[in-house]
Amino acid sequence: MNDEKCVIIVDEALPLGLIANTAAILGITLGARLPGVVGADVRDGGGNGHIGIIEFPVPILKAPSETLGKIRLSLYGSEYADVTAADFTDIAQSCKTYDEFIDKTGAAEELHYFGIAICGAKKKVNRLTGNLPLLR
Repeated sequence: MNDEKCVIIVDEALPLGLIANTAAILGITLGARLPGVVGADVRDGGGNGHIGIIEFPVPILKAPSETLGKIRLSLYGSEYADVTAADFTDIAQSCKTYDEFIDKTGAAEELHYFGIAICGAKKKVNRLTGNLPLLR
């Protein structure tokens, strides 16, 4: 993973609760898609077990909504075919069931992105996100 990088980018205009929810959902999605990045379970000094966590940092970056859309569109290009990308939209956040999400997303002409997680070659990820600030 030395030449790999993962980031999560969130819409900077979202309220704190939606930012946290977006980052959590994208993190879970990446973990499911890239199970090899999660380390082994560990034990603390008292012998208590702790489930393994990701083995490297995943910075949370912020961007305006329009920038998220442009980045997502770029990720559909052949140059980024080897990059893992997960997104979370306003439709996904509003749905009560996964079937509803499938139906509404399939009918949508345009999506509004709350966040995007990207994992791939460091140079490619930096090309897309290198100018974005950390979420603070």
